Amino acid sequence: MIKGLLLLAAMIPSTVLAVALPKNEPVPGGVIVLELPASTTTPVAHFDGHRIMVVKHADHWYGVAGIPLATAAGETALTVKIAQQPVLQVKFSIQPKQYPEQRLVIKNPKLVNPPASELDRIEREQRHLERILNAWVPDKAPGLSFIWPADGPQTSGFGLRRFYNGEEGSRHMGIDIGAAAGTPVRAPADGVVADEGHYYFCGHTLTISLGQGLYSVFCHMNKISVRRGQTVKQGEFVGTIGATGRTTGPNLHWTVSLNGTPVDPHAFIPANAIPVADRQK
Repeated sequence: MIKGLLLLAAMIPSTVLAVALPKNEPVPGGVIVLELPASTTTPVAHFDGHRIMVVKHADHWYGVAGIPLATAAGETALTVKIAQQPVLQVKFSIQPKQYPEQRLVIKNPKLVNPPASELDRIEREQRHLERILNAWVPDKAPGLSFIWPADGPQTSGFGLRRFYNGEEGSRHMGIDIGAAAGTPVRAPADGVVADEGHYYFCGHTLTISLGQGLYSVFCHMNKISVRRGQTVKQGEFVGTIGATGRTTGPNLHWTVSLNGTPVDPHAFIPANAIPVADRQK
């Protein structure tokens, strides 16, 4: 049983956090930003069985956690451990959110219903990518203010219920940026290349660790110009847009994963970094 004081944490207004912290949106697929109890040492916090990001901002500690898309609305809590103190619960409420549908036509039917010969490969790839995205990498000050990674508009939003050739598939765990094949792709923030490879559904895929369980994943690329273990800086060229894997044409699929769950990348993108045509989406 969790011991200690039960704390009801006030939601942090997004206007206060606009520069240094991600947007606070406690919905499935969103990011929760909660002020933690004062401490002279770094608190350790968990949510939904995963260690979560803890950062210091304006002399206060904040827990920053991604909320899985499948999470039901209602009250829940972070568990927080501060040295020499009992474990605490920091409560918050998850609000409901409805996401729209999208229907796509995939020319290659094997990318909708893979043949039996590919199922083992797909399962291995999914397990591999899950291991990468669940790895905890310490970083006292992860970059939480992203740039838009490619010159193109958003063509598909986060969280969509997707139907491929009339069949319902997995939810859209990122956003799509539309641009011609060969368009440069840039690192959204400072990080280290955690993985790069070619996968059945995602095509050429680049994963960058941004610290404390935060990852940027680029899919369907034509070319990847960096290698595993390489340090990259925000804005650095990391490859080009392509049409590899399951896609209707050239685009950059961009997933942002936090504490092992995909979240809406817009939580980390300042409004002035988003192309003008997309700011109302």
